[in-house]
Amino acid sequence: MAGETVITIVGNLTADPELRTTRNGGTVANFSIAATPRTFDKQSNQWVDGDALFLRCSAWRDLATHCAQSLAKGMRVIAQGRLQQRSYQAQDGSQRTVIELQVDEIGPSLRYATAQVQKMQSGGYQGGNANGGGYQQPQQARQQSQTPADDPWGAPAGEPDF
Repeated sequence: MAGETVITIVGNLTADPELRTTRNGGTVANFSIAATPRTFDKQSNQWVDGDALFLRCSAWRDLATHCAQSLAKGMRVIAQGRLQQRSYQAQDGSQRTVIELQVDEIGPSLRYATAQVQKMQSGGYQGGNANGGGYQQPQQARQQSQTPADDPWGAPAGEPDF
C-alpha cells in the first residue's frame, strides 16, 4: 500500500517464534529481533557494540507457520516488512503506543551460517540448516522428477545441474 514505511532489519531472534491462533482462526507468529550496531574503535583497536534495537515482529498465515518451524532463538535473520503503529490501553489504565514490524519476508542470514531450503506444497519455502545450528531439517527428500527444470531450487545441494 502507498504511504507505508517498508524497512529491512538484520539481527538475532531474542526467543523462539511464538505461534498462536486468533479468535478468527488466523495464524500469527510473534517474535523480537535484536539489531546491535558494531563500530571499530581505532584508539582501542577493538570492536565496540552500540545500543541494541529490539523490534517486535509479527508474521501471519503460512509465513507464521514457516517461521515457527524454521527459526529459533539466537538465529541471525534478515526481515523485511512494514512498520505499523498500534495503540492500546494497558491493564493499569494507561494508554500505550507500540511500533511493530509486520513481516512480509524473512530468512536466515548466510553470513555466518549455511541453510538448506525446501519448497513447501503451498508454494513457499522452508529453511533447513546443513550444520545443525537450530534450523529444521527437511522432512523428506525431494525427488528430482517432481521439480520443474526451470526451478532454481530443483537440484539438491552439492549435485551438479547439467
